Amino acid sequence: MDDAKIKDVPYLVHEGAMVRLERMNRRLWISTIILVALLFISNGLWIYYQSQFESVSTTITQDNLDGINNYIGNDGDINNGKTDY
Repeated sequence: MDDAKIKDVPYLVHEGAMVRLERMNRRLWISTIILVALLFISNGLWIYYQSQFESVSTTITQDNLDGINNYIGNDGDINNGKTDY
């Protein structure tokens, strides 16, 4: 470049821009720390919520001489199986 076209930036303007960037960086770090903390808190709450439930297994027995049993539960699931005969 030609030296005549390069303009100097005043010191006060440069310092003002640097101060604004430092404030923006500080705000970004604070928001990042808050977001990471919220991520851990929300995951902890989901684990607490899921640990309140108990897994229950139910055994259903039917007698059928044809060899095939079908059972439709309250939730709409269809269970197919063979008899013990």
